Amino acid sequence: MRFPPPPWAAEQFARAAHDGALAYTGYRGNREVLSVLAGSVGGFLDLPLDSQQHLILTPGTQAGLFASLASLVEEGDRVALIDPDYLFSARILRFLGADIGHVPLRFTADGPCPDFDVLEMEFKRKGARHLVFSHPNNPTGAVFSAEVIARIARLANTYDITVLVDELYARLLHDGQTFPHLAAEPEMFARTVTLLGPSKTESLSGYRLGVVVASPEIISRVENVLSIMALRAPAYAQHVLLPWLRDDRDWLAQRLKEFTALRKLTVESLRRLPWLKLQPQAGTAYVWPDVSALGLSSPIIAEALLCEAGVLVSPGYQFGPSSGGHFRMCYARDEAEWALALDRMVGVLDRLARRHGLPERAA
Repeated sequence: MRFPPPPWAAEQFARAAHDGALAYTGYRGNREVLSVLAGSVGGFLDLPLDSQQHLILTPGTQAGLFASLASLVEEGDRVALIDPDYLFSARILRFLGADIGHVPLRFTADGPCPDFDVLEMEFKRKGARHLVFSHPNNPTGAVFSAEVIARIARLANTYDITVLVDELYARLLHDGQTFPHLAAEPEMFARTVTLLGPSKTESLSGYRLGVVVASPEIISRVENVLSIMALRAPAYAQHVLLPWLRDDRDWLAQRLKEFTALRKLTVESLRRLPWLKLQPQAGTAYVWPDVSALGLSSPIIAEALLCEAGVLVSPGYQFGPSSGGHFRMCYARDEAEWALALDRMVGVLDRLARRHGLPERAA
């Protein structure tokens, strides 16, 4: 496995599994684990957290996303959603009967931001009561500046909006990128749900762990949903969170170097195609190429890459109505194998481009 979990993960799990008394916890999680997380997560978010009031553990961040949205959104509610964004956010909102208002993500000279005119229209005229977005953005890897996050906060406070922000990739940042947390903005903690987890950057997806941070009122509602849905996060696995965010900084620094090197390899390979557009990516292990110049649907392109290059990508249409000319690709792979895969992908895209009269790839 190219990116194994930190060595302490299996050790913490095995230690907990030897103690039968730890097999069951309250719905919110093991009290000792929550107590440690109040300090480590609170330090990460720059917020004082109460272990019994502001935190709940879930079976993965996906369960945290569902339980949080189910506790907030009622059928017919208008919900603003950044476009593009994590594909399951829209799926869950549709399942809950929400009316989704898509807010375009813009890439400007000052950096990425939601289209604030559209966002304010959703709040002021369309009746949206909630905003949902991932940060860093999945699939584009965009990271918002402190000024953008502060502006989102001001709008949320002005129009009495509850915001769910999925910060699953908040540690997977490149080039020393700083990361502003929405919940730490003035007057925002009471109206913000923050999702965190170790599944991606730390490769701990198999332990099924997510963390929801919110006000006591929202946490109580999430607990009600979780108790029906799954009872609790896996009890032994919860103890894997004890060193997370606290004792793994040196380990994380080395992993980020490896991810950033893979990003460089990926971007340089794709930029051999002069017609392909690629926005700067500050976070996540994804790239989001714009291949709309091909004039083909994203499922057709994804199928060609799978069948001819042997690489699975996610077609862009899954992430929002404006994203059909893109695909999402994860580069958290073995370097040597990935370099060969990139060559195959560039070859497939180049052949598709030549059929449409686009410039050939660079040597």
